[in-house]
Amino acid sequence: MSILSSFFTDLLANKATNIMTNLTALDLAPLNRRDAQLPDYHNNTLYRFLNTSHVIKQLQPDYPVHCFCPDQLNKRAELFIDNFPGKVGFAVKANGETVVLDQLAKSGIHFFDAASISEVALVRQVDANAKILYDNPVKSKEEIEKAYFHYGVRSFALDDEIELTKIQSIIGKDPGVQLTVRFKIKGSYAAQDLNTKFGANVEEAGTLLQLIKQAGYKPALTFHPGSQCYTPSAYKDYIYAAAMIAEKAKVKIVMLNVGGGFPAAYLDTSIPPLSEFFEAIDSQFKLWFSNSDCELVCEPGRSMVASSSTLLCRVKHRRNENVLFLNDGIYGGFMEQFITFFKLPTKVYRDSQILLDTLDEFKIYGPTCDSTDCFTESILLPASIKTDDWIEFGLTGAYGSATTTRFNGYSSESYVIVEKASRFPD
Repeated sequence: MSILSSFFTDLLANKATNIMTNLTALDLAPLNRRDAQLPDYHNNTLYRFLNTSHVIKQLQPDYPVHCFCPDQLNKRAELFIDNFPGKVGFAVKANGETVVLDQLAKSGIHFFDAASISEVALVRQVDANAKILYDNPVKSKEEIEKAYFHYGVRSFALDDEIELTKIQSIIGKDPGVQLTVRFKIKGSYAAQDLNTKFGANVEEAGTLLQLIKQAGYKPALTFHPGSQCYTPSAYKDYIYAAAMIAEKAKVKIVMLNVGGGFPAAYLDTSIPPLSEFFEAIDSQFKLWFSNSDCELVCEPGRSMVASSSTLLCRVKHRRNENVLFLNDGIYGGFMEQFITFFKLPTKVYRDSQILLDTLDEFKIYGPTCDSTDCFTESILLPASIKTDDWIEFGLTGAYGSATTTRFNGYSSESYVIVEKASRFPD
């Protein structure tokens, strides 16, 4: 065992929050006092490697490792900034790692969609001057108070009158505050529908806009077509609905947030290029909002960060009937594989060398004692794969480490930086 491998094993045994950092891990617990000092996350340092093969050679990791490539994320951020016809933010829920948020800030992303006080606090630590949209439509009074008074948040989402009354009771009159109504329309546009839990209907949304205007706040609208949206027409339908809501309510909105939903290029998926999504949004926004001062923004999550990280796992056990047990699973970095199976690109390594062989189907189990800890579909891997080989899964930068648990004492939180992003066969 190498010195570094022993070092990381010891850290894991001590239940380090992030076993790839060599200093105190970031405390994301909400601050209790308005005058409390924020910890300086910049003191954290991640280990750097040339590529994934180098990670294996140096660490021989027996725990899952997320291999993050800052250059890949920078390219993705530039793609959105240079081509989206408005301002570009980021949905923190997709990946709230400080190294990810820091790179986004360096790449020119300076507003963030936060869904919790912990995410609000994290953004403030990374970018003290960032604009934060607190876009969870349901918040406790304490969360609103902390966001407004301690973290300087001046934009809140809502989807009913109860939340509006709650916000008013905390912040009082403040014409500098933007209140954004999240609305929904009927339609199936994406792999994951996000409108069963949140969203006012078009009639309710219009009423809320009027109440917000009457209360002296800045009125705005937002929507989410669903995660992994597969059709640009979704945005056209929603932007048209937004225009009709505002027109019927006789309220000029200051911002239209088209949310996220932009897709990632998983295997066996047929999705249009991002340029078609941008063109659809641009043409429809110009058609209905060209004569207003309404600001157009988006806050991608999945599409922004999916390709920036890969997840390196080790085969713990192979059974004769093509069954593999990995050191990560549904309760770790692969929770989405249980909810909506996305076919991820893969590469297999043996002794840091890529394993090339004919492909065969394998059933994948995670490391926990729960029998539901398995992929919902088989995946193709080299037929000769065996115990102690490593599998690198691509496109895991979104909703990988962000959704990990610590069930059975396992976790999927370890990060390293790689200079070169892995390339996968089609």
